[in-house]
Amino acid sequence: MAVILGAGEHRYEVIEDWAKLPDGWEFRDVAAVGTDSRDQVYVFNRGAHPMIVFDRDGNFLRSWGEGEYPRPHGLHIDVDDTLYLTDDGGHMVRKCTTGGRVLLELGTPGTPAPYMSGLPFHRCTHTALSPRGDIYVTDGYGNARVHKYSPDGKLLLSWGAPGTEPGQFNVVHNIVTDAEGWVYVADRENHRVQVFDGNGRYETQWNNLHRPCGLCRCGVGQSQFLIGELGPPLKVNRMAPNLGPRLSIVDRQGALLARLGGESGPGLEAGKFIAPHGVAVDTRGDIYVGEVSYTDWPTSHPDVPLPNRLRSLQKLKKI
Repeated sequence: MAVILGAGEHRYEVIEDWAKLPDGWEFRDVAAVGTDSRDQVYVFNRGAHPMIVFDRDGNFLRSWGEGEYPRPHGLHIDVDDTLYLTDDGGHMVRKCTTGGRVLLELGTPGTPAPYMSGLPFHRCTHTALSPRGDIYVTDGYGNARVHKYSPDGKLLLSWGAPGTEPGQFNVVHNIVTDAEGWVYVADRENHRVQVFDGNGRYETQWNNLHRPCGLCRCGVGQSQFLIGELGPPLKVNRMAPNLGPRLSIVDRQGALLARLGGESGPGLEAGKFIAPHGVAVDTRGDIYVGEVSYTDWPTSHPDVPLPNRLRSLQKLKKI
């Protein structure tokens, strides 16, 4: 029997075993996922084949990036089908073609900036583009900054510092923009998304979230946002209901429209999540969820041995 998540206009059927990998291949953690203008699905993962590409039916098309990405983390695909890849283990951002040819590189691969120095990069996490093509980079695990670059890679400005006040960050994890130039930043361990203008001036924040991790703009006119939220890491509330892991859909003011999953803690059953780290939506409204299941398993299931194989990618088909 089909598993359905959501209600009303936000109803989705869980499509199990959607991705048809070649024999012997495995994703391990899927850190990020994106779709291009033809609804081809790009899966940026931490297995032996960092970028694996599928058609919308889950048929394998190609792979690339072998040996070139130490720890994949973020993926953004622009309107021209250009890819922006963020590798937090390599401390770098690469602008690439759909076949993996590098067009621009930010950062020095393998060389982090000093921890919490504010200088780019120390375990950078994700990218987004302004309406004029400027590149925003969230940075990340070893910094508390957002950096803004010109389209040709010149650093224009940076903002942010460690902390909990407006404009400060505690694991600045993901970023998206809209057509008006507003910048939305997933401030993960502060349990919020902060909203800035294009030059880093704080405007507002969205609360009522739990460790927002994945983030993308979606919906008709791209006026909604899909947020992947992680569950609790502490033993005292690890299995508490209604804390995630889950997906939330909000409007441009951060008002909740729908929640998918998360009612009864993490799990491998259809309709449950382990760690929704990267999210994407195709032209038909179907959702793709990348999960860092192998990384999160010892936290979410500390008393259960790591299974031989974990699910790291799900598709939710819009009904």
